[in-house]
Amino acid sequence: MIRVVALLSLLAAVVMTAGPTAAQQRATPASRQELQLSFAPVVRRVAPAVVNIYTGRTVEPRMLADQLFRQFFPELGAGRRIQNSLGSGVIVDPSGLIVTNNHVIKRADEIKVILSDRREFEATVVRADERTDLAVLKISAGGEQLPALEFRDSDDLEVGDLVLAIGNPFGVGQTVTMGIVSALARTMIGISDYRFFIQTDAAINPGNSGGALVSSDGKLVGINTAIYNRDGGGSIGIGFAVPSNMVRTVVAGAATGQRLVRPWFGANGQTVTAELASSLGLARPVGVLIREVDAGSPAERAGLRRGDVVVTIDGREIQDMEALRFRIATNAPGHSVAVGIVRDGRERVLSAPLVAPPEVPARDLTALRGNQPLSGAVVANLSPALVEELEIDVPPRGVIVTEVRRGTPAARLGIQPGDVLLRVGDRELKSTEDVRRATAAPLPWRIQIRRGENVLSVVVGG
Repeated sequence: MIRVVALLSLLAAVVMTAGPTAAQQRATPASRQELQLSFAPVVRRVAPAVVNIYTGRTVEPRMLADQLFRQFFPELGAGRRIQNSLGSGVIVDPSGLIVTNNHVIKRADEIKVILSDRREFEATVVRADERTDLAVLKISAGGEQLPALEFRDSDDLEVGDLVLAIGNPFGVGQTVTMGIVSALARTMIGISDYRFFIQTDAAINPGNSGGALVSSDGKLVGINTAIYNRDGGGSIGIGFAVPSNMVRTVVAGAATGQRLVRPWFGANGQTVTAELASSLGLARPVGVLIREVDAGSPAERAGLRRGDVVVTIDGREIQDMEALRFRIATNAPGHSVAVGIVRDGRERVLSAPLVAPPEVPARDLTALRGNQPLSGAVVANLSPALVEELEIDVPPRGVIVTEVRRGTPAARLGIQPGDVLLRVGDRELKSTEDVRRATAAPLPWRIQIRRGENVLSVVVGG
């Protein structure tokens, strides 16, 4: 009994002497001296890890793209020009691994990285991820350990926290601006497929893309990605950054050439509005009302059902479908997530073990031929793996067009890569075999496709 009392006393002492939480440590300046404090020590430490990125690509007049034209008029080759652009990047590994925005280096023929000490290096792209608008570059400094920024958990940020934006705006050279976190979890910004951004009023301008958003303790909390403005000009105090938790998942494994594999959850739904919340008996509009659960998916194995409302993932509140996708994407296959749901007015927590998206059914790439309207299209069976590979946002079932050859009946009909074939006549198309059988039927045809959010129909031979 004495030992138990002593142990409890020791635990109480530890709790009483433990430092305050991060939220408790935040305080406003209390004196003139505190107002004169400077971020210069933080900037001195972190600025060497932020680099300038210059890219160049060869641009030709449209007529020079014709090989036959160039064969007879080679002197017009002088019409080629080099298009240059600039951006910023962040060294995240001392070996020379740099993260930036994908749009900074997209289609570049050459990429040059300039360090804060003005040394220049040629860079190679080791990972380019359009879905997050992030890219990972590699430079070789001859074995030298370069200054690198440490990641901070972006979920620790709060609205009102001080942040620094470091980059190369307008090509004037490395610049530091200060602001606060204006908002978190901005999901209505159509910058990338994964829409979940930190909003800041720290001045971000053209050229800042790919630069660092740094917390007051000198850690990386985001990659500056975009600004909002009315007339295409500079900053008006509304900038957006990709959270460091997403950046970390894109960087992981890039140095060793591993393929980026995002986990599969296998459920889809709609944001709970005020009207839906009232009909569902929820106290306020929050979460995602599940409309579809894929067979055999982690969501189904966890016990998620149509009509459930997902309100948290690993204890983090889910406001909409974009937030749900972000929370799943920042995990890795093999991890489990705690899915907080409301079902029949009662809260419960399910455990969903995430897996790599499977290629089931097999894609069965099929080139359609013959005297029929879809001739010239290449189609494949959709699967979770193919959806991830093609970086598209469609349900992982049915048949998708992956290619349309020029000058073919399918091209003349207006079929495009990415179209999902839904039905021909009365036949629902669930597989490439269904398409082959449907295209053998006589005219007239009524072809139904899904293109983005729209369902289109066309009648051939009617």
